[in-house]
Amino acid sequence: MSAAKIKKGDQVIVLSGKDKGRTGEVVKAMPREGKLVVDGINVHARHVKPSQGDPQGGIKREAAPLHASKVALVTSDGKPTRVRFEVRDGKKVRVAVKTGEVING
Repeated sequence: MSAAKIKKGDQVIVLSGKDKGRTGEVVKAMPREGKLVVDGINVHARHVKPSQGDPQGGIKREAAPLHASKVALVTSDGKPTRVRFEVRDGKKVRVAVKTGEVING
């Protein structure tokens, strides 16, 4: 699935990897790279030296980007679905393949 079909603010479920089965909200979409940052998913620890901007330093945990093909959009019933584009009432809209419902956004 291309990253353009999933946008910031969408609820997604992880299909593969260490976080398989977990759901979260897309915080950042990077369509050129085909990657997404999902809140609380693919969290990596980074050791940061104390600096003037951050005198405490320590271990900082933040969500790293993961490939768009590893996630699927979650429908209102909580199940994963693919996304297709359709023209409805003269507007191009995103539609859930399983249910046929229009995805807002």
